[in-house]
Amino acid sequence: MPSPPLAPIDSPLDLDHLSRMTLGDSELEQEVLAMFAEQAVRLITAMTALPAETGVLAHKLKGSARGIGAFAVADAAASLETAIRIGQNQPHALAALKEAVAEVRAAIAAMLKH
Repeated sequence: MPSPPLAPIDSPLDLDHLSRMTLGDSELEQEVLAMFAEQAVRLITAMTALPAETGVLAHKLKGSARGIGAFAVADAAASLETAIRIGQNQPHALAALKEAVAEVRAAIAAMLKH
C-alpha cells in the first residue's frame, strides 16, 4: 500500500516539482521547505519595512518559490512586481502575496510535523 502524500492534493506546493529539484531526497526537501518558510517571513517583513525595496524583495521571493514548487507564491510575487512597475494597486498585490505565503507556510508546517 503506498504512503499517503505529505501534503493534500490541493496543496499550495507542487510536491512533484519539489521532489525533482531535490532529487527525491526527503531530508533535503524538509530542509529546503523550512528554509523557504523562514525566508518568506523575512522578505515579507522587509517589504513592509522597506517599501522602496519591495520590487527586489518580491523578485527574490518569486525565484525561491519557483524553486520549491510554491507557484501561487511565485505568481503573486510576479503580480506585485508588475504592480510596482506600472504603478497600480500595490497594496492589493502585496496583500495577495502575504496570503499566498501564509497558505504555503501552513502547508509546510503541516508537512514538517510528520
